[in-house]
Amino acid sequence: MLTRRGLLAGAPAILRGTAQAARRRNVIFILSDDHRWDAMGFMKAQPWLRTPQMDRLAAEGVHFRNAFVTTALCSPSRATILTGVYAHRHRIVDNNTAIPQGTVFFPSYLQKAGYKTAFIGKWHMGHEGDDPQPGFDHWISFRGQGTYNPGASGLNINGKKVLQKGYITDELTDYAMEWLDSLPKNQPYFLYLSHKAVHAEFEPAPRHKGMYRDAQFIYPKTMAASGEYAQGRPMWVQNQRNSWHGVDYPYHSDLDVGEYYKRYAETLMGVDESIGRVLDALKTRGELDSTLLIYMGDNGFAFGEHGIIDKRTAYEESMRVPLLARCPELFRAGTAVKEMVANLDIMPTVLEACGVTPPQGLDGTSWLRLARGESVPWREELLYEYYWERNFPQTPTVHALRTRRHKFVRVHGLWDIDELYDLEEDPIESRNLIFDAAHRRTAEELRARLWRVLEQTGGMYIPLQPDAGPQMNLRHPDRSKAADFPEQLRPRLKRGGPVHR
Repeated sequence: MLTRRGLLAGAPAILRGTAQAARRRNVIFILSDDHRWDAMGFMKAQPWLRTPQMDRLAAEGVHFRNAFVTTALCSPSRATILTGVYAHRHRIVDNNTAIPQGTVFFPSYLQKAGYKTAFIGKWHMGHEGDDPQPGFDHWISFRGQGTYNPGASGLNINGKKVLQKGYITDELTDYAMEWLDSLPKNQPYFLYLSHKAVHAEFEPAPRHKGMYRDAQFIYPKTMAASGEYAQGRPMWVQNQRNSWHGVDYPYHSDLDVGEYYKRYAETLMGVDESIGRVLDALKTRGELDSTLLIYMGDNGFAFGEHGIIDKRTAYEESMRVPLLARCPELFRAGTAVKEMVANLDIMPTVLEACGVTPPQGLDGTSWLRLARGESVPWREELLYEYYWERNFPQTPTVHALRTRRHKFVRVHGLWDIDELYDLEEDPIESRNLIFDAAHRRTAEELRARLWRVLEQTGGMYIPLQPDAGPQMNLRHPDRSKAADFPEQLRPRLKRGGPVHR
């Protein structure tokens, strides 16, 4: 984990890196919340969804087709973006954990290199705090999840409480435009615009409400409780159907997943328009083609896949995110990158773009050369981790290893089965191959590699946090029943006792 002592010790290297750079490039990083990887118009997952500005970024820049987060939960993912290391290293493993003393976020390195830095939007680390954080010259945030429309808490602007005036996505963008306008043309800058949208409960701007009222949502095949698209499903996943995060009792209500997605898509339109406003501002400043603009989601979101809503799991819908980048001075328009990139990589990428030498010991790597189309050594596997939260007990501690073709998933502390998917043959993860004899060697190899990554990165412990907050732990008595143990865990009985497998 990076500390302030390490930051100060690394300052000479940072300044050398800056001096060697041809220019100090401006960077704008836009983060949205709960935006799943395929919820963009050009992806056509739902043919009626429109995101013209995101489509523009993909057409004029780079689309990372296989972008992931290493923990699909707000605080851990955001901490990984800002530190370049796995959650078990920065130790912000859930939404209630305080920021460990001495943690350094990468904008501090940019400040030392002469950059002006701003954070505007949802922080959501250290539980409910909204106080200004080190590394940022300009600060605008709110407590916890904030509110889409004006609420009692308001905003924290550089330590001063200010009322929220309007719809949050628009207002955050207004503040971002004001800060950009305040900067001299020769001042290098880093802007982190962090939207609340599209976090549940989804609330579109008034101008977007009802725009998809007549759209027909395509329900996922794996929403089925049994059959062809639920082969080898673990008990804990099947049981989650009847829970706060399940399709049979979503948020302990009668919510319809399809209608919920349409409201999500309407809320996303505000984020898309925000991107367009940022592009227009850069054009006005004469910086449109020289500025590196990155758009990313902090985690995905399931809408019925595997019988689940929300995130946290290691399924693609949860851990896979949109990632787009635009900078015509660096990348060719319409570039598609197939390699696995992650939230781990944002810190080293931004630092390299700004001519600042990244510190040693990061888990992430800059993807600038990949985006330029260069052939470079790259990761063959990516670790995923999620640590059980008492607030939402339906999802266990999960560790997974994703390779280009396979995914191995291991849950901790449950009497249940592991999972193995061939993503080339089964991209929707509908057939668990963990008991398939033809895939036994693959499962064992991935299991060994998973433990090797954990050992190499200091992840051989389960974080334990004090209980905090309510539990969303109800089951509806008249909806789906508890799953039975799979056949593979039942002994074959004969006279005299069971036959051991």
